Amino acid sequence: MSRIGKKVIELPKNVDLNIEKDKIIIKGPKGVLTQTIKPEFVEVVKEGNTLIVKNINEENKKANAFHGLYRSLIANAVYGVTNGFKKELIIEGVGYRASVESKKVKLSLGFSHDIFYPIPDGITVEVDKTGTNLTISGIDKYLVGQVAADIRAFKKVEPYKGKGIRYKDEKVRRKAGKAAGK
Repeated sequence: MSRIGKKVIELPKNVDLNIEKDKIIIKGPKGVLTQTIKPEFVEVVKEGNTLIVKNINEENKKANAFHGLYRSLIANAVYGVTNGFKKELIIEGVGYRASVESKKVKLSLGFSHDIFYPIPDGITVEVDKTGTNLTISGIDKYLVGQVAADIRAFKKVEPYKGKGIRYKDEKVRRKAGKAAGK
């Protein structure tokens, strides 16, 4: 049985939860999220201000896997509608810049052309005045992470000069390169 699945999800006072047969609708101060579930594997029960995800068939390996998964997804949705999620990216390199132009992120990354990335609904992208720090925020943890990964994939950090796009807390191993004067 899943250790994560056994944990109880605490519901804040400002979160409204509606449990239907195969989906859960979570409403909070930041927005509304829907999480689908498989009722043949797990059951979601609301008791007071807590939420419990129960495993229906503990002998089934798939049911055990879904038990912890759905508990984490529901907990992330509850956290997202109350606090939200954010990822920060840093752009390094001479002339490398980003800007937001009407639901699109414009990236100048040293290519012969600028890259335009459309911002999905529910996501906000902010760029500081230097154009090198991006903050991606929203209520859906998956979508925030996916947008950050998509933007980072346009120009990953190279190990010699450190040019490219990286996460704020990412450590880049630098290589020495060719030794000068040999």
